[in-house]
Amino acid sequence: MNKSPVSADAIRAMFASAMSDMYQAEAPQYRAMKALVADVNRQTLANDPQLERRLAESGELERLDVERHGAIRVGTAEELSTLRRLFAIMGMAPVGYYDLSVAGIPVHSTAFRPVGESAMRVSPFRIFTSLLRLDLIADAEAREMAAKILAQRDIFTPRCRELINLFERRGFDDEEARQFVVEAAKTFRWNGQARVSSAVYQKFYATHPLLADIVCFKGPHINHLTLHALDIDAAHHAMAARSLSPKSIVEGPPRRRCPILLRQTSFKARPEPVEFIEEDGRRATGAHTARFGEIEQRGAALTAKGRALYDRLLAEAQASVPLAADGANARAYNEELGRRFAAFHDDYETLRREKLAFFRYSADPSARTGQPAFPPSLDDLLQTGALRAEPILYEDFLPVSAAGIFRSNLGDHDGEEFSAGADRRAFEAALGAPVLDEITIYEAAERRSLAASLKALGLDSVAAL
Repeated sequence: MNKSPVSADAIRAMFASAMSDMYQAEAPQYRAMKALVADVNRQTLANDPQLERRLAESGELERLDVERHGAIRVGTAEELSTLRRLFAIMGMAPVGYYDLSVAGIPVHSTAFRPVGESAMRVSPFRIFTSLLRLDLIADAEAREMAAKILAQRDIFTPRCRELINLFERRGFDDEEARQFVVEAAKTFRWNGQARVSSAVYQKFYATHPLLADIVCFKGPHINHLTLHALDIDAAHHAMAARSLSPKSIVEGPPRRRCPILLRQTSFKARPEPVEFIEEDGRRATGAHTARFGEIEQRGAALTAKGRALYDRLLAEAQASVPLAADGANARAYNEELGRRFAAFHDDYETLRREKLAFFRYSADPSARTGQPAFPPSLDDLLQTGALRAEPILYEDFLPVSAAGIFRSNLGDHDGEEFSAGADRRAFEAALGAPVLDEITIYEAAERRSLAASLKALGLDSVAAL
């Protein structure tokens, strides 16, 4: 009798747990931050029983201490396309295209994540994955050296490649799934032995720190994992109190009654010992700074209209009070951000009515009446309680926030600058597949929930407003 195949959701949950264990062992500061966030979450729940009840009803309470995402950086199209196949085994698809060159970072990225609502409930783990853009490196010598070094490495174990091929033929049984998680996790572990000399490392670092981070090591070590905070501002202040060296600000929108999109912060990366292989075969010690811990707090997913408003207000705040590199004017920046975002409605009903955010609808079955002569409006159904609307949680990333976190953890950089330029077509060619559009995913979720709710009420449609 054939064994039942292991589900993608189960494999993803196992993988997320393995990554957490690995990173806690590698980065003691991350363990300290994990304990800090747990303390903040406990206190927040104690102060807000209604929040605790909502989280329990949604099933979110039991996942509160589970990491929400990690991030990696790869160097070649082959590495990226193989990762696509690896993450597909875990039910993770590439969602969104992110051009980080706008912040002076020579990568473009996507987020591998589960897409279905039920899959997200089982395990929301995502991997933000960036591909090096050698085309943006003007130093021809550095560019050619990097390409040659990358062509000589294989970031996957032979067994990992075997298991990917096996899964694509027939799926996994329990033992094969466990083996796969072990082998896949090896791809992202830290190895302090560089594959280059200290001179080559310094040349790459001077060109751009990210070039050194991606090219000089045996694989795409996980550069951070991210925890979910119920009160990210409290967590941010607690990090400073516990000497965890947080960023100067919480990135994203300001604090609101009705959270939107994504807010995030991190502690700054600290130097880790590295061993270089010198040209004469000697071993030389040095240091590399790239890995850190991050906290996130998510809010409502915005429509295209809402996102345009968000982008405009954020740009206005940044233009009016540019944040200093050392964060010296963080208070002034946060005050300006708050002033600008006063123009963004801070109640869910207005966000829904103005079509600034996406909502998930549910029906009160006792309100079923059948199809009336004149269909009611959506507002009528909501006002009578026949329908309920809850904001759809944003599951993706903000290019500006992603770039800001990257820049703050790459150290000082006075090297090469380059012109920004998105190249989604080249990224998808390297990936070997198109990236999914996140706005389309949220639109479909809202539409499905409304259709199912109307059906539950015995209605075919609602009146147009």
